[in-house]
Amino acid sequence: MSSIIQLLPDHVANQIAAGEVVQRPASVVKELVENAVDAGATEIKLIVKDAGKTLIQVIDNGKGMSVTDARLCFERHATSKIRQAEDLFSLHTKGFRGEALASIAAIAHVEMKTKQDQEELGTHIVIEGSKFVSQDVAVLPRGTSFSVKNLFFNIPARRNFLKSDTVEFRHIVDDFERVALAHPNIHFMLFHNGSEMFNLPQSNLRQRIVNVFGGKTNEKLVPVTESTEIMGIQGFVGKPEFAKKNRGEQFFFVNDRFIKSPYLHHAIMAAYEGLLKDGSQPSYFLYLDVPPHTIDINIHPTKTEIKFDDDQAMYAILRSSIKHSLGQFNVAPVLDFERDASLDIPYEYKEKESQTPLIQVDANFNPFADEKPSRAFSSSSGGSHSFGSSFNSGYKKQESNASWESLYVGLKTATEEIDVSEIQFESEEVTGSLFGENEVETAGNRTYQIQKKYIVSPIKSGMMILYQERAHQRILYEQFLTNITMHQAASQQLLFPLELHFSQSEMAMIKELRPSLENTGFVFDAMTTEILVISGLPVNVAESEVGLLLEELIHDLQGELPESSFSQSDRIAKSMSRSLSVKTGAYLTEKEQESIVNSLFACKDPNVSPFNKPTFITMGVEDLDKRFAL
Repeated sequence: MSSIIQLLPDHVANQIAAGEVVQRPASVVKELVENAVDAGATEIKLIVKDAGKTLIQVIDNGKGMSVTDARLCFERHATSKIRQAEDLFSLHTKGFRGEALASIAAIAHVEMKTKQDQEELGTHIVIEGSKFVSQDVAVLPRGTSFSVKNLFFNIPARRNFLKSDTVEFRHIVDDFERVALAHPNIHFMLFHNGSEMFNLPQSNLRQRIVNVFGGKTNEKLVPVTESTEIMGIQGFVGKPEFAKKNRGEQFFFVNDRFIKSPYLHHAIMAAYEGLLKDGSQPSYFLYLDVPPHTIDINIHPTKTEIKFDDDQAMYAILRSSIKHSLGQFNVAPVLDFERDASLDIPYEYKEKESQTPLIQVDANFNPFADEKPSRAFSSSSGGSHSFGSSFNSGYKKQESNASWESLYVGLKTATEEIDVSEIQFESEEVTGSLFGENEVETAGNRTYQIQKKYIVSPIKSGMMILYQERAHQRILYEQFLTNITMHQAASQQLLFPLELHFSQSEMAMIKELRPSLENTGFVFDAMTTEILVISGLPVNVAESEVGLLLEELIHDLQGELPESSFSQSDRIAKSMSRSLSVKTGAYLTEKEQESIVNSLFACKDPNVSPFNKPTFITMGVEDLDKRFAL
């Protein structure tokens, strides 16, 4: 019988490896930028077109490669990072598997230009789908330039799985930010479709965080520093009042490598216990320095998960360090009843010298200048009688000239009754705030609210139970979608324009969403790289909700929450309806309950919410009879 096991051809094996290494354009960006960091570059430039589907180019000024290395780096399992198995437990570089360049070259058109500093000429190599097209000598500057074009050109099925340009570019920005935050000593630049998105000069750690996430981030940061035998901790955590609903600004770095660790994240949440609202997430930028032999990096294909030898000790150290920092900078309350917080020295005055206070004295001040001379005691001979007479004459009571009876003129006696018929009392009636006052009440068809979550309305066959949040989501969703499509949204002007601060990547997304947001009722006065000025809002949006609304909208579009959305307008309408809908626990008046019921059945599809969940159920009289076993 002939053998059925065969060795795979190299180009097939490379495509299989590419399925693990390269899931999307962001994977290529991560591998190439990390290689540039390992090459010792001090300046790295990333150029992207069409969210990486057309072009990904990384240019660095690192040490470059020789002619032999330039050709050999595209072979499978070829790496300069390790020599033996023991090296896996003493890694100080980003990449080490040697599959990245071979996998990328198998599914794209790759062009590489590289030159070492001591060489006069460099090497220019062109590869298309693992096939070497050309290798020439060229005049090049020091460093390496990788150009990856037409990603997944020979695997159309993988290309069809890619998301929209907005989503794919967001993943690229995420990986770019992770590498840039880990290396503040390197100058990073990012260009997308010819526009400069990031220009991050060499700086310290705090300044790099501020450059990435905007100038307002500086006031949110609390420094964390700790040094132990197990690990060293350096970085910043966010103040509790600036916590957000999403996890966008949470970064762990172990030996300058970005990782994800739910276990360590739980340690941080434990340090914030009692300081955060339900559902809020703090921001943190923590850099852990751990001995390389105590961790195992090679446990996950993307190398974003690490196994620690003593994770319980790390949990305790991290939790106590953050708790100490929050207490040291008066972010967390201190249980000390004898401590007077007003006597604490502010942090910014810690290193300043004290100044002697100046005392000004008015030399001409005389406290007795306006005092009238006191009446002298009368002199009289005799013992005790003369003393008593002088005392009485000196402190004789002065009679008041005012008539005290005039103070009580016009007051009624206690026996007379007070007429309360004309007294007006303040109304205690609860007025609706969610809906207009012109809703028509349905006579004899009352609704009831249960647990501030469900609305019960009687119908002919029994009763109907509405999930108030989902029903309101459906109502708002169709309103927003109609406004965006028909361009007929009403807007309420603000007396004072509202100024909001976002990061550069968030502002880029808002600029892309601007036409659709304006169709919902937003009016934008100005947009810069970090500041957004709003002068008008949709009618049903409160001024206090705008910041949270836009944050959740950006988070939803980044995280692809509305998976079934078919257009940008649909995603915006879904996100805004979810943010502005009546939440569970909100009290509704009877008029508001009836308005939700009537508005829901005026919708085109009242049966389900925008996220395909049921909005109501019905229970007939026969169902109730079965419950009572009649």
